[in-house]
Amino acid sequence: MTTLKLLRRRRFLPLFTTQLLNAFNDNLYKTAMVLFVVYFVYNSEEAEGLFSAVASGLFILPFFLLSAVAGQLADMRDKARIIRIVKMCEIGLMLIGAMGLYLSWRGFEMPVSIPLGFTTIDTTFPIVLLLFALFLTGVQSTFLGPIKYAILPQHLHKDEVLAGTGLVEAGTYVAILAGTILAGWIPVQFAAASIIGVSILGYISARQVPSAPPLGKVEKIDWHIIRASIALVRNTMHDRQVFYAILAISFFWTIGAVLFIQFPPLAKNVIMASKEVASVFLVVFSIGVAIGSVTINHMLKGDVSARYSPLSVIVMGAFVVAFYVVCKLWQADQPTDLLDVAEFIAWPMATVLLLCLLGISVAGGMFVVPLYAFLTTRVSTDQASRTIAANNIVNSGAMVGGALLAMALTAAGLPIAEQLLLSAAMCLISAWLGHRLHRAELRDQIALAAA
Repeated sequence: MTTLKLLRRRRFLPLFTTQLLNAFNDNLYKTAMVLFVVYFVYNSEEAEGLFSAVASGLFILPFFLLSAVAGQLADMRDKARIIRIVKMCEIGLMLIGAMGLYLSWRGFEMPVSIPLGFTTIDTTFPIVLLLFALFLTGVQSTFLGPIKYAILPQHLHKDEVLAGTGLVEAGTYVAILAGTILAGWIPVQFAAASIIGVSILGYISARQVPSAPPLGKVEKIDWHIIRASIALVRNTMHDRQVFYAILAISFFWTIGAVLFIQFPPLAKNVIMASKEVASVFLVVFSIGVAIGSVTINHMLKGDVSARYSPLSVIVMGAFVVAFYVVCKLWQADQPTDLLDVAEFIAWPMATVLLLCLLGISVAGGMFVVPLYAFLTTRVSTDQASRTIAANNIVNSGAMVGGALLAMALTAAGLPIAEQLLLSAAMCLISAWLGHRLHRAELRDQIALAAA
């Protein structure tokens, strides 16, 4: 009943709508861009893998560079005003992205070479526009991220916060799925028009979000991004449980980044599937994380604990190995033409492939969701935004590292399918970090009981 009432309240509905539209538009643009370039611009597995890695790295990079400033702003300035400014800027960046999509669709070419240290990507001006807009999308998400959770306790009553958080999470998942699915099915020129329209709606919604001034002491903001980032991470990770939780989350998303980089070129070159099937892969992954989240919450019965995390990520690694084996068997009887969704579903072992992918994401959700709870239950409320921002810095640094590793392996000629085994091996390190977190958790419980 409380949930339904919140959807009728101005102190919640505009924020909920703004976040929903933001998640939808981000995923519509990212997915439409990557799928169009992989399927219609490039014609080699190496070029497609490199582009997918570059795109992932550019989207993540702002989280690494700007999260410290974003966290300080969220705690020291009116959160609603920041939301409105960011959403107004989104209209401009989506115009850039839409231009890139339109020019690519029209076949406009202006050769550009991008040096990347160990390799060089030969591309065109529209692709540069697409990547620039994607980087700006990451900047936008960096500044909105810490606000999404920190603003709720200011606008909602204490007994409404859980319901409000659940609605925001559910809305975000629905929006991610909707944007991902739509991107795989509509023509790219329609996607270009849609992202502009949705960004305008998002700004209109953001203007209705009530004011949310800072709660604690207003301190001077450190605009030096390197110094601020180091200080923020150092001040946040002194607690052992927060320290291990952030490290484990970061390594998990490194694995996730590598997998997401691999999906589009793997779907095209190994599975021989259309872009619609590639979007189905991404949707199945998102659904699996949601299922894993619900499952682990039920198993823990509301207790914030990492006791199931090590086993969960080991199971995830086993499913990655199974996914790799199915891909190799698939290659032995590979289609000659790209399969549409119906043809893919009818192909031998398609069900097994999707179940392996679902297993990866369900186990991943069970691993990572409890770890996020440590970030909000081990710090004071007025430090919440900065804790999330510190987590974003470490996470994004690890994910950029994963993207660079994927680029290096692709440039070295390692096939996409073989790179899956790297993701499986990294699950063992995540399991060790989860184990260390659980040991720290048990030690703190024993010390608290003895006090």
